[in-house]
Parts: sequence; structure tokens; C-alpha cells
Amino acid sequence: MISEADPHKRAPEPLRLVQQFVNSAEPDEDLDEMTTPAELRAWLSERGMADERSEISEADLQRALDVREGLRAVLFTHNGGERDTEAVARLERAAGTAALRASFPAEGDPGLVPARDGVNGALAALLAIVAAASADGGWRRLKACADPTCRWAFYDHSRNRSGRWCSMATCGNQHKAQNFRERSKAAGA
Repeated sequence: MISEADPHKRAPEPLRLVQQFVNSAEPDEDLDEMTTPAELRAWLSERGMADERSEISEADLQRALDVREGLRAVLFTHNGGERDTEAVARLERAAGTAALRASFPAEGDPGLVPARDGVNGALAALLAIVAAASADGGWRRLKACADPTCRWAFYDHSRNRSGRWCSMATCGNQHKAQNFRERSKAAGA
């Protein structure tokens, strides 16, 4: 399993599931927990989102990857990054297959729930979490690291939502050191 985020950067439940989904790949490390339908099935079943015997096709895998990378692209915009319109368009197409319905439980608040099983249901569950987090303000706090080579999803717990880095010890420090070198070079020129 890919390493968990710094405990101080973890999203609250249930948004943490979306964070884990996005962080199932680390582009800068060339690591991915979902390279085959079997790996996607395992990831979903470990989280109670699919049965271990679920049939998952290559098309299902591609749809899940489109949702994951589209969400990552949106999270990058939460941190001031440029919008990747192609990734967001793929997210929107994939989201169109993830049917949701309104649920009015006897106890608790109404909400959106998956209208299907399988991968479509799992993707719908993730998107329902995004919709709920958008309504309560938590969605904009889930960001992708400002380092364009990293883009690890983290939750910004700062009061003014100014967090930029998944980790100050790695990405933040590297960026600050690079800026210092550039300023020193410019001052010496």
C-alpha cells in the first residue's frame, strides 16, 4: 500500500476515502495501486466498496482512473494550479456513468447514495462524498500538493486555507530551497 499522508494532512471521514482514492497513485514515484482490474477490485473490496468476486473490466478500470486523475486535477486547482481541462472532461464523462439517487433514511439526514453496484456504484459513492463535502465546505480544503511533480492529495487544516504542500519536510522545503538558490543567483548576477 502506498504510504499514508502525514496525520495532520488527513481529511476527515468520509472525505478521507476520496483522499485515499486520489493517493492510490504517486505520479512522482511511478507507483500505482490500480494498474489492473484485479488491483482495482482489491482496492475497492478492502474498503467495502465492491465484492471480492466482482467482475471488473478494463473499461471499468479506465473509468476509475479517469475519475481519480480528474479529481487530482480539480484538487490542484484548489491550490491555485492551472485547470487541466482534458482531465476534468474525462472525469465528467466517467461521472456520467456513476448513477446516484436521493436517500431519505428514517434517522439522519437525506443524502445521495449509489444507484448501482460494482465499479459504477463505487465511483458514485466517491462522487456523493465530494458533493456532501462541497456542501459543508470541506471539499475546497482537500488539495493537491503545489509541486506539479507531486500532486499528493492533502487536507488543509489551516484556519485561512493557506496550506500549499503535502509535506513541508519534502515538497515545501525543496521549493523554498529552489527559490533561495534563484534569489541568490539573481542577487549575485
